[in-house]
Amino acid sequence: MKLQGKKAVITGGASGIGQGCAMALAAAGADVALNDRSDGPGLQAVLADIRRLGRQAVGVPGDAFDRAECERIVAAAVEGLGQIDILVSSPAYTARAPFLDFDPQKFEAVLRGTLVAGFHISQLVARHMVDRGAGGKIVFISSVQARIPYTRSVAYNAAKAGLNNMAYTIANELLPHRINVNCIEPGWIDTPGERAAFGDEAIARDGPQLPWGRLGTAADVGNAAAFLASEEAAYVTGTTLVVDGGLWLKAARA
Repeated sequence: MKLQGKKAVITGGASGIGQGCAMALAAAGADVALNDRSDGPGLQAVLADIRRLGRQAVGVPGDAFDRAECERIVAAAVEGLGQIDILVSSPAYTARAPFLDFDPQKFEAVLRGTLVAGFHISQLVARHMVDRGAGGKIVFISSVQARIPYTRSVAYNAAKAGLNNMAYTIANELLPHRINVNCIEPGWIDTPGERAAFGDEAIARDGPQLPWGRLGTAADVGNAAAFLASEEAAYVTGTTLVVDGGLWLKAARA
């Protein structure tokens, strides 16, 4: 129970990677304020799973892409848990299209949902952590697409690369406050969103062709988040942990 007594807020936590992070942190002992866009069955199901582990779970629905909503999310998390020791920033929005045809409004929406949203929630939580004076942990969920420029993903690639550099800058500025700031770069992870985008057949066909012989799981990413949120990673800040089963090395194996 390496996170016993810690209080975490996780955005985008009702499914996929956010859900995996929520369950891993709760299994390690953390109480969780869980955010998602709506207070629907998905959010309630994850909250129930966390409570079954004996942890406190507070639902804080709201649009993490919006500054005013982020202010409300953080206030509700502090009210529900008493404090925030850990932030896992996991919201994202993506759209795929060729660069020459990419909708400019969708480009801006992807940056807002991935990069700008990360700025809003992390700044608000960091201010709370600095005021408390007890340090803290901030973990951004990035992507190997920050380093692999996949076609048809110009906005998402740019947003994740920007997220990484923003995280390093935040880590640098928060060093005096002993707030660790790091990124996780997942590879191809088996989530509902990926199955909706690519289909079960494509995932079943292509997963075994990956370097590790399978897609990653939300739990793989969650375990990395639990490590970075723990005192075991007290000397780790301003860096990226790649959780991709060797995906970004695939070209080097040819």
